Amino acid sequence: MTTNDYIKGVKQNNWKPFNDKLWQRNYYEHVIRNEIDLSETREYISNNPKKWHLDKYNPENPGTERIQNV
Repeated sequence: MTTNDYIKGVKQNNWKPFNDKLWQRNYYEHVIRNEIDLSETREYISNNPKKWHLDKYNPENPGTERIQNV
């Protein structure tokens, strides 16, 4: 669901509004400026999904409490 779909749902379908932050607090954009940066970014993109089994938000990870959607 997009942000626009949600806003339409609140306005048109009487959905309960969400009055908290919608954006990631520590999100930032990064400009790739050289080959080393490019290589590190490619490595991150390639390897990060392999760590999903360790992530605290993964409901199948037995090492953490299950995070429930509210």
